[in-house]
Amino acid sequence: MRERTRVAYKFLSDEWIAAAKEIREQYSAPPVPHAVKMNFIVTDVPFGDGTVNAHMDTTQGTSEFDLGHLDGADVTATLDYETSRAMMVDQNPQAAMQAFMAGKIKLQGDMTKAMALSAAAPPDPEMTAKIKEITE
Repeated sequence: MRERTRVAYKFLSDEWIAAAKEIREQYSAPPVPHAVKMNFIVTDVPFGDGTVNAHMDTTQGTSEFDLGHLDGADVTATLDYETSRAMMVDQNPQAAMQAFMAGKIKLQGDMTKAMALSAAAPPDPEMTAKIKEITE
């Protein structure tokens, strides 16, 4: 019997967002203790117009990630595509810290809320592996 192979999508494409949401829905994540609305401006994207606007919202106790910006965001992060991928797909906190220290991540708004997110429990390793599988 052949094992089904997963299709890989460009990170942050509409297709990737939909596939990643499907995977995340299969896992029960621990509650996020900090309520934060965070917008992302991702630059140097290798498709579309080169910029993707996205957001993360933890105000309902879970981490919701989607395209577009939220009104009334607590903080906005501007970062490049590779750094964003290292943080969100590879779950590499060192990449985030190095990029921040090098000025590759710019934060506007409530810095304490942005930092609180870094203290949240890490995602399920199996879920992270599945998201890596679908990421081109």
